[in-house]
Amino acid sequence: MPSGPAGPGFLALAPHRSGTASLLSDAARRRGMEVTVLPAGGVPDRYRGRRDGHYYGGPRFADRVAGPLGVALLEPHDGWLDALPAAFTGRSVRRMPLSEARRRTGPLFVKPPTDKSFPAAVHPDGASLPPPPPGSGDPLVQVSEVVTWEDEFRLFLLDGEIRTGSQYARYGQLDAAPLAGHPREAAVRAFAHRLTEECGHTLPGAVVVDVGRMSRPGRTADWAVVEANMAWFSTLYAADPDRALDVVLRSAGPGGPVRERDLAFRRARP
Repeated sequence: MPSGPAGPGFLALAPHRSGTASLLSDAARRRGMEVTVLPAGGVPDRYRGRRDGHYYGGPRFADRVAGPLGVALLEPHDGWLDALPAAFTGRSVRRMPLSEARRRTGPLFVKPPTDKSFPAAVHPDGASLPPPPPGSGDPLVQVSEVVTWEDEFRLFLLDGEIRTGSQYARYGQLDAAPLAGHPREAAVRAFAHRLTEECGHTLPGAVVVDVGRMSRPGRTADWAVVEANMAWFSTLYAADPDRALDVVLRSAGPGGPVRERDLAFRRARP
């Protein structure tokens, strides 16, 4: 197989473009990286067999191209959130088969664990959930109690350090603002530090974690984890693209140099 050229390598993007993909492309070019938008048909021959590729884009396309690109995709485990100590979730979170979730009563928040195969949303009861698509069996979904998120922040973490971050919502409405200089920056960093000190070993070395101030009737708002996401498919919002790129490149880079502590977080090939 041909070897990759000396240098910073290349960033391969899924065909579906986004504002984040454009910002990361510009950041990659500033580093001297080659940037290519892959065709819908897959990986061109000139990029196959190289050992200097990285990827940004959706998981379904990633499953088709990661092998030919030689890229290892790191992602948090599907059960990460519901396995966290209650001190970090602040609410009931469980994974269960969709058939079981459809039998639940009362309002509930339901989402797929990481692949976002259907929209995450609040449902009045389980009966309002759609049936599984034909041939999908009885997929697991994540069910949690309904809470109010007053502020939500996206953190790009590299080896437990916040490389960059952004507020992305207030009271469920999009409201992007950089973490740097934000009035709640110190509180966000303090909560993230506690999380990574206690639970950092349960996450890939390069990952995106969303946190926020959560409130419920009769209780004081407090910090909690919203969810964890693969960095190679996360929106920047108002985060610094150059610093976020450090996390993206590690999260979806050459398969050979994957660190031993991250081997357990490699996305399985379909």
